[in-house]
Amino acid sequence: MRSYIRRISLLASVSFLCAMPLAASAQTAPHFARIFGDHAVLQREQPVQIWGEAQANSALTISVAGQSVTAAAGADGRWQASLPALPAGGPYVLTVTDGQATTTLNDILIGDVYLCSGQSNMEFPARLATGAWGDIAASANRDLRFVTIEKDSAAAPRTDLKTTPAWKVAGPGTTGEASAVCYAMSKALQKEHKVPVGFIASDWGGTTIESWISPASLRTLPAFSAGVDDVAHYAADPARAQADHARRQEAWWDAHDASAKAQRAWISPAFNDSKWPRLKATSGWKDSGVAELKAFDGVVWLRTRVTLTPEQAAKANELTLGPVATYDTTWINGQWVGSGSIEWVWRDYKVPAGVFKAGENVIVLRVLGSGGLTGKPDMRFIKTSDGQAIPLTADWSYKTGMAVKGLSIPGAPWPIAPWEVPTSLNTLYNGMIAPIAPYTVRAAAWYQGESNTERATEYRTLLPMLMADWRKSFTAPDLPMLIVQLSSYGSVSTQPGASNWADLREAQRLSVAADAHAALIVSTDVGDRSDIHPTQKTIIGNRLARGVDKLVFGQSIAPTGPEATSVTRAGADLVIGFRYAESGLKTYSSNTAIGFEACDAKDACRYVSAVAEGQRIVLKGANTPETVRVRYAWSDAPYTNLYSGDDLPAVPFQMDIEQ
Repeated sequence: MRSYIRRISLLASVSFLCAMPLAASAQTAPHFARIFGDHAVLQREQPVQIWGEAQANSALTISVAGQSVTAAAGADGRWQASLPALPAGGPYVLTVTDGQATTTLNDILIGDVYLCSGQSNMEFPARLATGAWGDIAASANRDLRFVTIEKDSAAAPRTDLKTTPAWKVAGPGTTGEASAVCYAMSKALQKEHKVPVGFIASDWGGTTIESWISPASLRTLPAFSAGVDDVAHYAADPARAQADHARRQEAWWDAHDASAKAQRAWISPAFNDSKWPRLKATSGWKDSGVAELKAFDGVVWLRTRVTLTPEQAAKANELTLGPVATYDTTWINGQWVGSGSIEWVWRDYKVPAGVFKAGENVIVLRVLGSGGLTGKPDMRFIKTSDGQAIPLTADWSYKTGMAVKGLSIPGAPWPIAPWEVPTSLNTLYNGMIAPIAPYTVRAAAWYQGESNTERATEYRTLLPMLMADWRKSFTAPDLPMLIVQLSSYGSVSTQPGASNWADLREAQRLSVAADAHAALIVSTDVGDRSDIHPTQKTIIGNRLARGVDKLVFGQSIAPTGPEATSVTRAGADLVIGFRYAESGLKTYSSNTAIGFEACDAKDACRYVSAVAEGQRIVLKGANTPETVRVRYAWSDAPYTNLYSGDDLPAVPFQMDIEQ
């Protein structure tokens, strides 16, 4: 993963004090929820939800743009009000007062607000996008603003954000760190509609869709209900939940490694490892220069020591190990402190008070993988409550265990804690969506799916669930949702075959096709088969803006490229009908369209010749008795040349032939 994706902390770094409101009695003035701030944009032409906290049972007045409403704080100090629909304009001041004290937010605009979320391709910053230098230099625009939600994995839904984000005005000093896709979309919409535009970016690289769905919704799916309950258990009693998870992992080891029980003696700080060989761990063990590790896949135990002063030991509260390949369990002085399962994720383990001690401390890792400590030595240190970083400078003693070539243990998935980012359940909804709902937004854009490509069938259920879930959270039952279909990345097809990425794209297509308030944005033509993070973000942003123009503003345009609606038999040929092709179909660099396949009932597929005729594609000679379905752009990184007259790429699809 690229360096712009901030490292992810595991396990105990998930906050569990999530549902507790700030003590209203500690506030000297009523205040707004943290999503509201100076330079914010409020949604025009719709009632706007405003909320916050104040003294318990106090009477409040909220005012903006010459309009005032009243609200009453509850016994817990929370309050919520609805501002009347207002036209675009500003700047204004937004105030809340209890008659004794007032909180004022300045430079507030009223316009259109968009929510953008997903994983790394939504998080991808504008400074790294194609054409960034010129775009950022010319980005000054007081009518274009954004706020980025800090990453926060929470075990229960928060009532407010963990930290206060800053709304920023677009300009050369700010735009570079904005979501490139969301910025491009918002820039295009602001330019076209000439009203203030603000966007909220709430994203986290590498994460799965189930991290972004509420506990109440995800619990309804049997495959996730037990995990959702485990996360709730972790929220209520993190120490107990972690201990239960550690026991599950050790049971896994007992079931799959005959040496596991005997090797647990190596966890003890009293164990004498003086006869173990040593390595410096300047990179993964295969690159350590140690002959026996050069091609080793399997279990390696690692032990090191660090000496702390009494003052350091009293303040030490976190162990950072950097990335680990792949599955690790970590102990300090014999006590389990955490485990991880994603090789690019930094291990940042919260350490309970009393685990570190004055004098010598022993750190032990058991790693199942192909590299172990793959980061640089300066990525490994102990953190203290006063900001110190105590490096782990000593060599590591090591001992090999079970060899597992290719890390293949049939039928034996590693037990992953369901609160562990990036595969957590609910926790990003809890920390990054729930606290900003019900901020009134015009539409939402979702760019995610790379981390779910191996579970496309499941995604067909999860994506509609997420859309319904967010509409409920934002009290907007018809909230327009713009879904960016997966781009192209990975292997190029020389013959028809299976593709997880194509399966996921199809799940996205079907989900959007079944939703009257959603639009699909195709991105396969601007992908990069060698880089999972393609840099042509402006094109995607402009296509998102087009989708908004259709869904939100009702323009008479196609929201996306040509999309197949039917496949019929016509003599020796198959004919594919399309919608969103009113401007006609065209092929680039050829008189024929490439990427079409005809398949039998056993998914044996063959490439077929395709010709564009008006608003349809004719597959010449493809109508054989065994052919039952047609598919298009069916590979991880497809090469295609079929576009609409508006220069929009055709939507990848798979479809049965009508009988």
